[in-house]
Amino acid sequence: MNYVKIPVLFVSLNLAVCLALPLSSETKRFSEKDWNQCRKYLKTFYNMTETISKKSGNGLTKKIREMQEFFGLQVTGSLNRQTMAVMNEARCGVPDVEQYTFFPRQPRWPRNRITYRIVNYTPDLKKREVDTAISFAFKVWSDVTPLTFVRFYSGKADIMILFTRASHGDFNPFDGQGGILAHAYAPGLNGGGDTHFDDDERWTLSRDGVNLFLVAAHEFGHALGLGHSKDKSALMFPIYSYVNTNGFRLSDDDVRGIQALYGARQDPRPHPRPTQPQPNLHQPTKTLDKCNPQLSFDAVTSSRGEIWFFKNGIFWRKHSRRPDVTSVLINNIFPNIQSVDAAVEFKNKDVIALFKGSKYWLIRGFRTLKGYPRSIRSFGFPKSVTHIDAALYIKKRRKVLFFVGADYWSYNLMRKQMDRGYPRTIGDDFPGIGNKVESAFQNSGYLYLSNGATQYEYDYRNKRVIRVLKPYGWLNCY
Repeated sequence: MNYVKIPVLFVSLNLAVCLALPLSSETKRFSEKDWNQCRKYLKTFYNMTETISKKSGNGLTKKIREMQEFFGLQVTGSLNRQTMAVMNEARCGVPDVEQYTFFPRQPRWPRNRITYRIVNYTPDLKKREVDTAISFAFKVWSDVTPLTFVRFYSGKADIMILFTRASHGDFNPFDGQGGILAHAYAPGLNGGGDTHFDDDERWTLSRDGVNLFLVAAHEFGHALGLGHSKDKSALMFPIYSYVNTNGFRLSDDDVRGIQALYGARQDPRPHPRPTQPQPNLHQPTKTLDKCNPQLSFDAVTSSRGEIWFFKNGIFWRKHSRRPDVTSVLINNIFPNIQSVDAAVEFKNKDVIALFKGSKYWLIRGFRTLKGYPRSIRSFGFPKSVTHIDAALYIKKRRKVLFFVGADYWSYNLMRKQMDRGYPRTIGDDFPGIGNKVESAFQNSGYLYLSNGATQYEYDYRNKRVIRVLKPYGWLNCY
């Protein structure tokens, strides 16, 4: 599959503030050159169009607010010294995004064995120093995923690594020392994953100059499919700064991001049982056989073109356009959630609700929204309902069906309240599936309702069972 090549750049910008904003006493101090530089900053990193840049007022203010919110500044929509100081910092040239995120269409390598080749070397370091820095930069990602990186010494590799200067054939020229440090491309064919370093920089393995290991590890995150993080402690934070590289480890945010794409590392080596249980942040605490015919799901939901299948402390991710299925530890992605009783996607709002006991969380992408968890009573459930077995979004009716025991409820998303006449009995309104639903989701016009290891493909319009299936069939087990 061909992906659009998306360059990711580390860049040092001396940018200030912007034109046509409400004028405070501070704002009036800025020159015309400063305003022009600000428009460039917002166009580069916050998708400000030419139309917005020529207008005063709300459009430009909104972009300033986005930038301030991303960096955790006071959100005013107007300029101040703190905002200007952040704009002046050395940083990566890819647009800013929320938390860790992914490139458009979430490109990833379709296999766990990824090859790389160091095409040439910088004169600033010995060859063995470059080899070691590159190897360790890949290792920070392979330590927490099933990925393995294999070096090629000739021919075409997945990730081609090049030290170069100025224009170098990819329409993204470097700009000399102190500007762009490096850039990389998202996974894909025809140059996808390739990583280039500006050889006008002074590359080092220390805090002096530009640390090759830190820049390479950041760029390889992009080459694997990650975008930027708003977590200042994350390797994928857009602004470059030196940190002690001895014993370097990815932040929790970086780990959640890369495992959302490739899953957690499964260590096949046996380990002695510890005298006291210790939490493991990098792999599921219990390995589940996804091809066990008796497998049942705790919850299932669609999510931006994928289907997520929850069981105990993990979930499997299946994409409609990719053959592989990856597993992820739930609390690696959502630290406050250990397991899930029910899940449902509200596509009109681009959020997922995850339910556990009497609480629920709203998730957008892989980020828990502020103000959660909340009580399920906010949906209108009585005190007698202490948990939800399954939830299902009926798109045409804009209703959410909640299954609880032998009954189900209908929630009206437009009116934000339960429909009258509920709860109703599952057995009466869904003939042929029994009287309990443990997981439910909609796909290609049908409902898929499961109880234990039995799943029913259900025609909701005509109220009839089409097929009886095994849930594990969704996980490429036949």
